[in-house]
Amino acid sequence: MNDDKMAFNIEAPDLTQERVGNVGLPGVWHFDSGKPGPSVLFTALVHGNELCGAWALKELLANGVNLQNGKLTLMFCNLAAFDTFDINRHDASRFVDIDFNRVWTEERLSNTDLIETQRAAALRPWVEQADYLLDIHSMHEPAPPVLVVGTLPRNIALGVQAGIADYIIVDPGHPDGVRMRDFGRFGQPSDDAHALLIECGYHGDLAAIDTARFAVQRILALSGVMSAEHLPKEWLEQPREPASKPKVLTVTEPVVAKSMDFTFTQPWQGMELIEKQGTVIGYNNGHPVRTPYDHCTLIMPSLRQLIPGVTVVRFARTEPTPDC
Repeated sequence: MNDDKMAFNIEAPDLTQERVGNVGLPGVWHFDSGKPGPSVLFTALVHGNELCGAWALKELLANGVNLQNGKLTLMFCNLAAFDTFDINRHDASRFVDIDFNRVWTEERLSNTDLIETQRAAALRPWVEQADYLLDIHSMHEPAPPVLVVGTLPRNIALGVQAGIADYIIVDPGHPDGVRMRDFGRFGQPSDDAHALLIECGYHGDLAAIDTARFAVQRILALSGVMSAEHLPKEWLEQPREPASKPKVLTVTEPVVAKSMDFTFTQPWQGMELIEKQGTVIGYNNGHPVRTPYDHCTLIMPSLRQLIPGVTVVRFARTEPTPDC
């Protein structure tokens, strides 16, 4: 789809106060109850055009953070990209030099030449201290919210328990780089740190802000660091029940663009169930892209950030929802 076919209804928040932070690092806020408990991390603006999480964290800060135990960190991540935001060219502000959510390896974090790697290296200590991470994102195309949980059973179980979205995506990540939610402890099978990534819907859909609020609310409740009575009043005025039995989809393979010559056969938006194996859903450098099995679900198809090496869609199978 083209930008002019979709209304972008979320205004860029004024982050003048929020970017000050309280730890000597712009956009980072840390709160310690002084009581034993987990350390929870919420991140927004990993991509500069994904505004829903910034609004949710801005509202939480404005309401005042009152912890009952543990610690809470709020991070407005890629402020340099956010500062370039133009509602008429919102895709252009996703990042400045490199996708912030593909730099989470030792090699890339040691690169001081790129804006995103510099910023990620500065934020790294706050990522490493977290026991729970909720990374708040939105999507290139209009689609239902999805929770991306990686492949570890503990995160799948937390995703089901949270009930934030009707769809839970189990996937190993992207070929072009490592996400924050898979970095360090979050990706270690032997550890107990939890990490979830929520895709709240289309970047410019006001409903994405509601999903971000709900996601924050649920992780605060499940971690136990803050009771509902201390949440912003407007969040509580719109009660929402967790999804009772989310649909679990395991990504079996990504489709990676071989060149700038990639087209879809129709304007897929995501979560379409393709019944027959071998159905052509696009063309990659002139070669047909076919579904690899019956009952194949398309996960987040988009050509908005098309360059060679970028994942443009993922294929997924439906799995039984685990009991939690």
